[in-house]
Amino acid sequence: MEKRYQVFISSTFADLQEERQEVMQALLELDCIPAGMELFPAANEDQWTLIKKVIDDCDYYMVIAAGRYGSIGPGGLSYTEMEYRYAVDSGKPVIGFVHRNPGSLAADRCESTDEGKAKLATFRELIQAKMCRFWESPADLGSQVSRSLVKLIKTHPGIGWVRGDMVPEQGATEEILKLRKRIEELEAEAQATRVTGPAGSEILAQGEDDYNLQFSFVASPNEYRRYGTNYRHNANLTWDEIFASISPLLISEASEEQLQEGLNVLARDSAIQELRQKKDLKDQHLMDFEVFRDDFQTVKVQLRALGLIAKSMKSRSVKDNNTYWALTPYGDTVMTKLRAIRRGSEAIGTKAAEETPTTSKSEV
Repeated sequence: MEKRYQVFISSTFADLQEERQEVMQALLELDCIPAGMELFPAANEDQWTLIKKVIDDCDYYMVIAAGRYGSIGPGGLSYTEMEYRYAVDSGKPVIGFVHRNPGSLAADRCESTDEGKAKLATFRELIQAKMCRFWESPADLGSQVSRSLVKLIKTHPGIGWVRGDMVPEQGATEEILKLRKRIEELEAEAQATRVTGPAGSEILAQGEDDYNLQFSFVASPNEYRRYGTNYRHNANLTWDEIFASISPLLISEASEEQLQEGLNVLARDSAIQELRQKKDLKDQHLMDFEVFRDDFQTVKVQLRALGLIAKSMKSRSVKDNNTYWALTPYGDTVMTKLRAIRRGSEAIGTKAAEETPTTSKSEV
């Protein structure tokens, strides 16, 4: 959106009319809006209030000092100095242009009294304490103003003014503000989902709560299943142990078959030592561990209800009819807490993770 900057020109008036015309021309060529005292006489406090308002509305302030100090205001300072001090106190970007050799000016363009000369000298020192340029002729002043203002705009961009038909209508502005607020709310909600489960999930079994995982397996005197016997067994696991074991499979995403396979490996690793102690299984080949379908569905639904996993939304081939699952942001946070190894300790499910599931027809 194209902007124009308003610049307040402060100076004595009668002795610098030609210089002010050069400055205004320079500002207009830069597509800036000049504002100055010639727009209104400075004679009383009401007009001083108006001057301050115009300065407030401007983006930049510049003062031109030559051989005159200017008309005195109620406080004993010239209006030019009052304007300068007000602009500085208001934090307005200011730049001064001081005549290089005021002694070369005609007598009628200089202060005639010692008091006026002293005040002008003090004011010149005040201007030179901040950004300041020196000039000698109207043309030189115009050139100095152009170069200095371009640099000032780059280093201190102002608010500027735009055409009325370029400004959004009030209704559109209000809608933009509403949308911006909604974006902030959604961002806050998204951040919250990384550290908390969904509303109502606090009443569900989770964390250190136990779940009895039912599964089947085959025991055979050799590595061939056809000579084996089918068995049923169970493993008493916490929900943290279950999730810690299968969650790494879901970092990218996993199909239902891969999720089932991960639970099969967990069932095997959780029960194998106990099964090895049984007399009739001690010398058997244990294979084909498989979590019951109903238990698999229960685990899947529970993790979904806890906000730990969700269906993957990645697009796939129309021929791919599989269902895929992935970690939610909250699930990723919980997995990291469970699986990341702390100093001097072992993460939950580390041993299970060391067993890479390759097939549900696993043998031990």
